[in-house]
Amino acid sequence: MGEIQAISVTRLARRIRNLLEIEIGDIWVEGEVSNLRKQASGHWYFSLKDESAQISCAMFSARRRSGNEVIQDGAKVQLLGETSFYEARGSTQLIVKKAQRVGKGDLQARFEALKKSLNEEGLFAQECKKPLPSFPRVIALITSPTGAVLQDMLNVLSRRAPWLQLVLYPVAVQGKGAERGIAQAIRQAGEGEDELPRAELIIIARGGGSMEDLWNFNEEVVARAIAACPIPVVSAVGHEIDFTIADFVADLRAPTPSAAAELVVPDRAELLARLSQLGERLKRVVCGRIDRLSDQLDYYERGIFSQSAEQKLQAPILRVENLRRDLTRATREAMNEREHFLAESQLKLARYHPHQIFKRRQERVTRLTKDLCHLARQDLEQRQSRLDGLGSLLQALGPGSVLERGFSITFGPDGEIIKSASELSPGDDLTVQLSEGKLKARVRD
Repeated sequence: MGEIQAISVTRLARRIRNLLEIEIGDIWVEGEVSNLRKQASGHWYFSLKDESAQISCAMFSARRRSGNEVIQDGAKVQLLGETSFYEARGSTQLIVKKAQRVGKGDLQARFEALKKSLNEEGLFAQECKKPLPSFPRVIALITSPTGAVLQDMLNVLSRRAPWLQLVLYPVAVQGKGAERGIAQAIRQAGEGEDELPRAELIIIARGGGSMEDLWNFNEEVVARAIAACPIPVVSAVGHEIDFTIADFVADLRAPTPSAAAELVVPDRAELLARLSQLGERLKRVVCGRIDRLSDQLDYYERGIFSQSAEQKLQAPILRVENLRRDLTRATREAMNEREHFLAESQLKLARYHPHQIFKRRQERVTRLTKDLCHLARQDLEQRQSRLDGLGSLLQALGPGSVLERGFSITFGPDGEIIKSASELSPGDDLTVQLSEGKLKARVRD
């Protein structure tokens, strides 16, 4: 048998990479984003999947890449990228250059549909939120008994509030059917159990993960269990950027489980410091009050209590006498003011009595009547004088005075005054008006 010509793993990996980059190159791929991880360096790593397959994707310097805003867990996207083979791990991945949304992924669509439905029912309403107790004594923890989340919360709670009683309801926080166990634990913690102390507050906690990992907390059965719970519920699921339906229904949403532990209880050290401050303030107030009362007592002992009964009563007697004189003077002045006011009121009453008002009105009517008659008489006399003057003028300028001087007025056959001989013809009958009487005439020439 001849010698086998084997190649190294590195050469094989490079051949695979070259084959992928040359044969496939840049290509558009459509699928649903899953398990998105954003690094501090700005690189994003995630999976793109469909019903039967998935591929690893990397978007280097994602914050500066076109379409980076559509890269979200559960989003259905189209990606332009270069297929590549990562030699160090022996894995194939898509180096994403551009992304665009083509619709909503199945999980995202289910998430938004349930969110809209529950919101319309009022499960997210702010007025439905129950206030958290300021100093809870018993807290129920609903989380995985084996995860680091439980230890983190226990460390925070024991440090901040060592008086707390913690009741653990161990549940599966991931996997098929886990939502039913979570809902059952919420109901048990809310109703209380005989052998366990009654919880005043519930914390539902889980660490971060992809949308698929957190999906049990997006199920309707969990949302309705939280809404029906008679005691306040705090949701601490995932990291600060993760949101679930449980967050919207809960009475308070905490960004992380550790943050939830800090939010629900006051810090023991802060309480002790506050109590110390209040104690010092109370001490200063009480001591100051005692000092002032002591000084006041010394003053009384040196003053009033050191005097005889006559000396003690002398000042009150003088004060009473002064008050009596002031009262007498004030009473006299008040009576004088009242008498003066009464006299003025009587004068006003007499002046404005109806009889006096009627009398003044009658006098005014009489005066006005007399003035009116006088003015009317003057006006009539002036008009009569003017009428007599106009009559005399009319008599002097009228046709009667002209006729008396020997003139006459001739009227034609039609009764009109004749002013010119040209207006007449021979045979016309005329009427001549004289100063006394009329005569008839006929034109001959």
